[in-house]
Amino acid sequence: MDRPVITTDNTVTLLETKFLNVFDLQYQEGRHYYAATRHKKEDLAAVYPDEKFSSFIPDAVTLCVILDTQPEERLLLFYEYRYPTGRFLLSPPAGLIDQSDKEEEDPVFIAAVRELFEETGIVFKENDSYRLLNPGLFSSPGMTDETSAVVLFVIHDPDMSAINDRNTEGTELFDGYRFLNREEALKCIAEGKDEHGFRYSVQTWQALLYFVSGLWRK
Repeated sequence: MDRPVITTDNTVTLLETKFLNVFDLQYQEGRHYYAATRHKKEDLAAVYPDEKFSSFIPDAVTLCVILDTQPEERLLLFYEYRYPTGRFLLSPPAGLIDQSDKEEEDPVFIAAVRELFEETGIVFKENDSYRLLNPGLFSSPGMTDETSAVVLFVIHDPDMSAINDRNTEGTELFDGYRFLNREEALKCIAEGKDEHGFRYSVQTWQALLYFVSGLWRK
């Protein structure tokens, strides 16, 4: 099936701010589709050629952080205030890939290690494990072209007393950490809500599922 052709010439800027832009993708005469994005018009995923679409650097990283503790491993999550929902939501560590990261050989790894430290206080060490789980998933492609790489950190012998959010900045607000064992994670998946009865993000669901599946051991 032929797909609609979206170009910079038939894309109209509706809102342009430092952090968010909204475009009218006029893919046919008189037909409109609206997209919110972090990108400028010339860097929209919709206008990429196929080769670039398959290989661009994602906007952000999402971390699945598993603590190798005794007698059982724990999944590290926390409550972060998400302004569009007006609530603290159960969330995994995550953050944007900066422009300076993109100049590095492995921008995803550089950004992930930084976000791990900023949002948890954990310093990635040589005996810890890192794995790229996915190079870039679209978060909500019906509304935005934002993408996030998903990475796994397994932290061996963590210092639980050192976990903190003192290095966060800007608008980031946190309200405590949760260290879920497998049974607690399964309950969270089954109920589809956190301990307060609130829904959580697809990124949280993703981290919960990966943890309980045991795939991180392979």
